[in-house]
Amino acid sequence: MQEKKAWKVNGFLALLTALALLFGSIFVLASNAPAEPTPAAIAGFIIMLISSFIMFSSLVIVHPNEAKVVTFFGRYVGTILDAGYWMTVPFSHKKKISLRVRNFNSQKLKVNDAEGNPIEIGAVIVFRVVDTAKASFDVDNYEEFVEIQSETAIRHIATQYAYDSFTDEPSVSLRSNTDEIAEQLSRELQARLEVAGVQVIETRLSHLAYAPEIASAMLQRQQAMAIVSSRQKVVEGAVGMVEMALRKLVENGIELDDERRAAMVNNLMVAIVSDRSATPVINAGTLYT
Repeated sequence: MQEKKAWKVNGFLALLTALALLFGSIFVLASNAPAEPTPAAIAGFIIMLISSFIMFSSLVIVHPNEAKVVTFFGRYVGTILDAGYWMTVPFSHKKKISLRVRNFNSQKLKVNDAEGNPIEIGAVIVFRVVDTAKASFDVDNYEEFVEIQSETAIRHIATQYAYDSFTDEPSVSLRSNTDEIAEQLSRELQARLEVAGVQVIETRLSHLAYAPEIASAMLQRQQAMAIVSSRQKVVEGAVGMVEMALRKLVENGIELDDERRAAMVNNLMVAIVSDRSATPVINAGTLYT
C-alpha cells in the first residue's frame, strides 16, 4: 500500500449546499400545501432531501497533526492530511491516524549479553507515522507492532555486545558506547518498522544493569579491576621516583654498592607503594663492634 491524497473540497461550502437542499426540499413540499402535492413536487422533494443527506455524510473534520484514511466500501481511496473542515467521498469510512511524535518506553528486558551474563536493559523509542496507508492496511495494529518490534530489536542488540569491556583492547560495549549502541538500534528498528509506515526519530537506552543474581559478583569484579588499575599507576610512579632518586645521588657524587642500592630501592618502593604511612626505624648500630 502507498499513501495517496483523497479527493476533497471545502467543507463549509458543502455544508451550505446541503442546508440549502434540505430547506429547498421542505419549501417544495410546503409550497403545494394545502393542496395535494404533485408528482413533480414529490420527486423534487425526494431528490433534494437525499442529496442533502449524501452531502452531510461526506463531511469530515481533520485536526492538526492528524490524518483521515478514507475507504469507500472496502477500497482505499486516499488520505486527507490537511487540517480543516472538508467534504470527501460520500458514504465512506474515515479512520483517524495520529501524526504526532510519540514515545514508547519499553519494559526492563532480561537478556544475556555477548559474554553470557544476564543483564536488564530498556530503551525509549521516539517515532511517528509517515505513511498512513501502510500503518492502516499493511499491519494489524501499528502501535502494537511498534512495541513488539522494539523489544525484539533491543534484545537482538543486547546479545551482540558485552555489558562492559574488561580488556585493554578497544571494543564496543553496552555501558561505554551508548551513542553507538543507540544509533545501531535506531537503524535496525527503522528497517523493522518500514513496513508499518513508521519513522524512528530517536532511540536511547533508558535502563542498563546486571541482573540481580550476579550484580554483587560483577560489582566485586569491577572494584577489583579498579584497585588493580590504580595500584598499577602507583607502581609506575614509584619506579619513576626511584630512578630519579638514584640519578640524583649519582649526580651529587654519592656512589652506592649493589647491596646498598638494592636496599635503598626496596625501602623506597615499600614506602611509596604501601597504602599505609611508612614508619621510620632508626638504626643505632649493632651490639657487636
